[in-house]
This record gives sequence, structure tokens and C-alpha cells, in this order.
Amino acid sequence: MLKWKHIKDTYLYDGTFEGFLTVVFECYVSKVIPFCIIPEEKYEYNLFDSLFLIKTDENKSKRIFEGISKNISQASLYHAYNAFLCEYDNKELYLLKYISYGFQVGPQIDSMLQLDFVFKVHQMRKKALFECHRLKGLVRFIELKNHIYYASIHPDHCIIEPLGHHFMKRLPNQPFILHDKNRNLFFLYAQNQYEIRKESAINLPSISEVEKQYQKLWQLFFKSIAIPERKNRRCQMNFMPKKYWKDLIEDPYIT
Repeated sequence: MLKWKHIKDTYLYDGTFEGFLTVVFECYVSKVIPFCIIPEEKYEYNLFDSLFLIKTDENKSKRIFEGISKNISQASLYHAYNAFLCEYDNKELYLLKYISYGFQVGPQIDSMLQLDFVFKVHQMRKKALFECHRLKGLVRFIELKNHIYYASIHPDHCIIEPLGHHFMKRLPNQPFILHDKNRNLFFLYAQNQYEIRKESAINLPSISEVEKQYQKLWQLFFKSIAIPERKNRRCQMNFMPKKYWKDLIEDPYIT
């Protein structure tokens, strides 16, 4: 096990994966485990906390990134990244211990599920990937007047990047915008290039006339095939959780 010093300091970072890897680098060099690691924007000020802001350093994060791949495994890097996307309390501390101990024991870290932090990392990875997989079939794009596709989502976890990469492969020649409304994140794609922006709002063109017609046709079809006597809300929510209904064009007709 790690024989690092536990300190009472709280480490703040910018909330990105690169920023977190910079924190891992600083902890690994100092051989310390802080009391808490939390994104700066989520921190609630406490007069008695001892705070340290760790600024993202590309070189340091790159060294940890490459170190995980070479000294632990590519699979562990994959697990760590996807676990980081999960919204889970103290995820940074679990990941810090997972990565740091992985540098000691190598690839076998992922078979050591008896360790709490290893089990938690795999649990977080599964939660994030499960929601990402589910939304691949639920995302509904609409066509805007400038022929750009737009889709809004309200995911529990910060999965906009892997979800965006999925649709880049599915729609390689189609510019699109994927909007995570829970986090004000925009995944913008066009001409084999993408960018993720954090904005409180963005000016979007109105829906195209063709899109309006297709929506009416789809809603009419959805309504016409329904059998009122056989409505089963519980069954509907099992296959399509209610929290996702707000992003579906047939939402008014589901109930």
C-alpha cells in the first residue's frame, strides 16, 4: 500500500483531466495525499481550510499521462479517464490512489478489486460509460436554418467528449453542436475539427422549415401508433428514463 503522508490541505484545480493529472504529479513528487481535491468552481469557501491552487501544467500532465500508459497500462489510462468523467464525491482522491499505487504494482492494479479505491474507479468508469452508451441511442439532433445539427442533453456525468467523438464517426461530413445543458458545455464539430466550450449561452439559428415538418410527422406517427388502453408508464421509464424525456421531440406525447 501507499506509505505517503496524509495532509490536511485542500487542493484546488481547474476541473479538467489535464488539471487533475497536474495535481497527481505534484502529489507523486511530494509523496502526499491531501485531505481533499476539488475543482475550484465547485469549492465552497471554508475559513478553516488550508487551500492550495494547483495550476494546470501541460508538461506535468503529459508526463503522468504517458507514465500511466507505459508503466501501468493503456487499459488503466482508459479506466482512469472514464472514471474521471463520472460525477462522484471524492473521485479525485480515489483516482489519485489508483494511479499512484498503479505506478508501484503495474498492470495488476486492475485485478486488485479488494482495494476500495480500485473498486471505486471501476465502478465510476462503468457508470459514465453506461450513460454514454445509453445516450448514443437517445440523442435527437434537429436541423437548424444554417444546416447545422443541434442536440441538447442533460446527462448525470460529464460525457460530452466521448459522446461527441461517437457522433463525429457517425456524422463525419455533418457539422453539429452537442449541448450539455447541465454543465453549459458545447461540443462543436465541423470539417474534422472539434472544440469544447463552456458558455452560459450561445446564439443559435432557428429550426429549419424542413425540420419542423419532420417533427410534426414524427409526433403524428408516435401518437397514432399508441394504444391508450395499453399505456404503461413504468415500462416506458425502464426503457427510456424520464430524466431524458425533456430532450425528445415527442415528449408531450409520451404520457
